Amino acid sequence: MARMGGIKEVKEIGNSEEMDSLARFAIEKYNKKENALLEFEKVVNAKEQVVAGNLYYITLEATDGGKKKVYETKVWVKPWIHFKEVQEFKLVRDA
Repeated sequence: MARMGGIKEVKEIGNSEEMDSLARFAIEKYNKKENALLEFEKVVNAKEQVVAGNLYYITLEATDGGKKKVYETKVWVKPWIHFKEVQEFKLVRDA
């Protein structure tokens, strides 16, 4: 486990159902807010910070109108109270 406030890499993101689930959650919230139709492709990178729960920094690929693009999102999770919130979601570049 990361020490409080420290940011660490999440290992084995290719096999992480948790990271895929958080990325899909962020896309779902973005699609609802922006009336968009992004489709999840894969998690490219993920970091975790312990802050009254866990703050995940996720870089992901998603398809937008048939074109793959790279996005960054921050998802705050407090599992003991079943809380998840997207703090940020932004386009980084075309994939």
